[in-house]
Amino acid sequence: MKYLQAFLHLLFFLILTATSTAIAKYAKSGCSDTCGDVIIPYPFGIGADCSVNKWYIVDCKNSTPYMSALNNLEVLKVDLEAQTVTVSMPRIPHCQNAVGNSGQTTRSFDLGRSPFVFSKEYNKFVYEGCGVAIMTMDNGSVVTGCSTACLNATLGDRNNCFGNSCCQTAIPHYLKSYSINLTGLGEQDGACGSAFLVEVKTSYHEPDEGRLSDSFILKNTSVIPVSLVWTLTDSDQVTCCDNIPPQRLKVDMFNGTPLDTWGCSSLGLVYTRSSKRNPYLVDGCKEDNAIPKYAKRGCKDMCGKVRIPYPFGIGASCSINPWYVIDCISSKPHLAALDHLEVLGVSLKNQTVTVKTPRISACQKPVRNNSETMSVNLGKSPFLFSKTHNKFVFEGCGTAALIDNGSVVTACSTACHDVTLSDGNDCFGIGCCQTAVPNSLKSYSIQVTGLEEEDGGCRGSALLVDKTSYDHGRFSNPFTFKNASFVPVSFMWTLTDSDQVTCCDNETPERIILDMFNGTSTTVDSWKCSLWTWSAYTKGNPYLIDGCIEGEHDVGDPTEECRRCRDHGGICGTDNTYGVDGSLFSQTFTCQHYNRISLGVILGVSISMGVLFLIAIGYVLYKVIKKAKERRQRKSFFKRNGGLLLKQQEEADPSLVDKTIHFTSRELVKATDNFNENRILGRGGQGTVYKGMLVDGRIVAVKKSKVVDESQLEQFINEVVILSQINHRNVVKLLGCCLETDVPLLVSEFIPNGTLYDRLHHETEDFSISLDMRLQIATEVAGALAYLHSATSIPIYHRDIKSTNILLDDKYRAKVSDFGTSRFVSIDQTHLTTLVKGTFGYLDPEYFQSSQFTEKSDVYSFGVVLVELLTGERPISLTRLGENRSLATHFMLAMEEGCVMSTFNAMVLKEGTRDELMVLANLAMRCLNMNGKYRPTMKEVAIELETIRRSHIPTTFQANIGPIVCGEELTTPAYPELSSTSVSFNEIVSQ
Repeated sequence: MKYLQAFLHLLFFLILTATSTAIAKYAKSGCSDTCGDVIIPYPFGIGADCSVNKWYIVDCKNSTPYMSALNNLEVLKVDLEAQTVTVSMPRIPHCQNAVGNSGQTTRSFDLGRSPFVFSKEYNKFVYEGCGVAIMTMDNGSVVTGCSTACLNATLGDRNNCFGNSCCQTAIPHYLKSYSINLTGLGEQDGACGSAFLVEVKTSYHEPDEGRLSDSFILKNTSVIPVSLVWTLTDSDQVTCCDNIPPQRLKVDMFNGTPLDTWGCSSLGLVYTRSSKRNPYLVDGCKEDNAIPKYAKRGCKDMCGKVRIPYPFGIGASCSINPWYVIDCISSKPHLAALDHLEVLGVSLKNQTVTVKTPRISACQKPVRNNSETMSVNLGKSPFLFSKTHNKFVFEGCGTAALIDNGSVVTACSTACHDVTLSDGNDCFGIGCCQTAVPNSLKSYSIQVTGLEEEDGGCRGSALLVDKTSYDHGRFSNPFTFKNASFVPVSFMWTLTDSDQVTCCDNETPERIILDMFNGTSTTVDSWKCSLWTWSAYTKGNPYLIDGCIEGEHDVGDPTEECRRCRDHGGICGTDNTYGVDGSLFSQTFTCQHYNRISLGVILGVSISMGVLFLIAIGYVLYKVIKKAKERRQRKSFFKRNGGLLLKQQEEADPSLVDKTIHFTSRELVKATDNFNENRILGRGGQGTVYKGMLVDGRIVAVKKSKVVDESQLEQFINEVVILSQINHRNVVKLLGCCLETDVPLLVSEFIPNGTLYDRLHHETEDFSISLDMRLQIATEVAGALAYLHSATSIPIYHRDIKSTNILLDDKYRAKVSDFGTSRFVSIDQTHLTTLVKGTFGYLDPEYFQSSQFTEKSDVYSFGVVLVELLTGERPISLTRLGENRSLATHFMLAMEEGCVMSTFNAMVLKEGTRDELMVLANLAMRCLNMNGKYRPTMKEVAIELETIRRSHIPTTFQANIGPIVCGEELTTPAYPELSSTSVSFNEIVSQ
């Protein structure tokens, strides 16, 4: 077997070596490109020889990637297009640094001399707490900041992180290092906070809702995902796919000095996230020669510089319905059905249209210490204000709230303090604030409160704005929008069943649900065609039947040019120009050459296939041999564990076949979590008991016997046979057994409340056993033993009655267990002569001396259990001396001295009367008689206990027993003879 395993390892190494030259994906040739679920593309690499330099080395430990040169930060994702790597970085834990009115705490982060910088585009700064959090440089310059207040305001559950206990803001520049300063607000005693830089794309995908996208994983952890931009220098000798020269890029640093880097993702290459290629490898790209279509045939798809794709259209016959008609006036597109709002752009991927809408300026409606409301409504149109692509911005001093149907959607509050910040430190709560819109909206109102007048005028402006057009306090095109009366806003457009949406290549459109906010949180259905759900397509319009274009085409007529191209190993493509009616206007053929497949690749693939075939054969043989070995081992265990004895018993009594269930070892290993130590319910002389759960959901107890002793096999099989024939409510039910493991296993019903021993001797204040419950337990155990002695077809002696072998179910009913030492007795037998077995303290003295076990020996053991119930003491005491160590002897001496009442448990004395306690004491004395002939049978004991239990009246007040005086004459009250209405033995054993 060892040689087979070594051979398999060798074959696996050969297949990796052979195929590494034939198949390249993200990593360098011969290198692995995945660690766990994370793709590690070049210039990063798993191992020193697989990366562009030492800073990009990734260590893969336990399927988790780490940046070895950056203090082993865990890598979560590498984005080639964005040129970023997402890592886990520490946060300032919440409430770890308590901050008072004037206290301040600082935490610094530095990337040192590494080629990485904190991304300004994909990170944002978040503060949770009450106070001010500011991000600064080493020289004290403020990068950005955020201020909050803890106000008693009632907002909806989604109105988070807008300034009340939480705030967030963008960072204006790329950073090499930064510090976070936390300062508490006045009157906020004991305020504390948690401030951190967090990635927007993955961990705050809906960032302004004030919660992490995977709150279960990230909310309370000490690390969060942060996006780092990676840079490459001249010394890295960057090469791009198809040997196209790399592009020199500029990284805008906070200190004003730009950082140069080389990149391949921004070139004129056909590279997208779905293309599954790496532009940093020479052979890592594929080229797309097809020309995409956007408008219906015979329709224009451009108005000025704005592309108008279907379902929108320039003209009534070019759109899907009248709401989507575009009027092209003076080279500017306008939505005809929405007051001719000017269209700035249409996104098929985001399903949005960006338009110019009026802004609400406080200078038009001056307010001071009161409020003013302005409303916007899209009416019955199929458009909604997008929650994902818009943000709510307030510039001024006061509070602005976005309201829908009287309910607050989101809000933003600012303060105007004499704080000097750099030009880039905008919109973090001082003079300006911003927050996300948590739901899609059909209409909204903006309420502005508390604006301050200045120089007889006013200052302030509240607006809903497209988030890509407004970044950290400024518009992306300030010349167009800064002082204009309109701002860009993104509408989500929806399509209904009446629009009869069809997708490219007759794919079925996708139904999407938009989360609306109208005070009660409703949803709107819409249809969508997604170009990006099929990895083969990268361009075009999915809403047109022929609008999707594959990433690689070999099209065109079989012209001479194409034939020559193919003969020389190239791929023939075309550049097509279409007329206004959709017909082909002109066509130019292109030929793209690729290197012919080398002989080495062919040999590598051939060898790989052969090695794969050998591995498959070897694996099948290994599995066959392993299963055969396991089968032989199971048979060996079955014989060793008494399987043949059990078969003999089943042959002697065919009814046992249907009563005994044989479990497999795999079932029980799974049920007990591989016999986990935490599943142990108890240990005894015969073995260990585990708690388990079967595949059908049943909770069971699995008894694992001790190391196999051939002399004990008969005893184990005996327990299986006995329990399989017993069907009594007060006897633990056997479900089956397993004999194919190294030690035999018994499976029985699970009894949840443990043993009587634990309940008696480990009582708690929360639970104590009342006298009524003690009488019930004693009666049920006596009934079970009477059933075993008298009601079964063949009498059964238990031989080990003790409180640890009496279990209590969920209703505290007694269950007799552990039949490992039990024996069948023929009807004409009066005793068994065996080796003495049992537990000291419960062992019948007569049996100990003669080695002859009778049914009266079980009676003696039960008498000890009855005394345990009455006194609450252990069967063997370490505090008493001499013969008084035995509870039975101690009890009998107390009876002889007239002091038995002093031995009773306080609960028993409290709830019982003197007469009934004396009856119980005398019954125990009769069971403990040193001469077995004078002991009652279990049948008599069961009837007498049932009579006492029925006559007992449970009480919660102190019984009037009077003072306990030793030596006084004790008399036993006479109970009436059992009448026809009294309990019968059949009633007891049938319970």
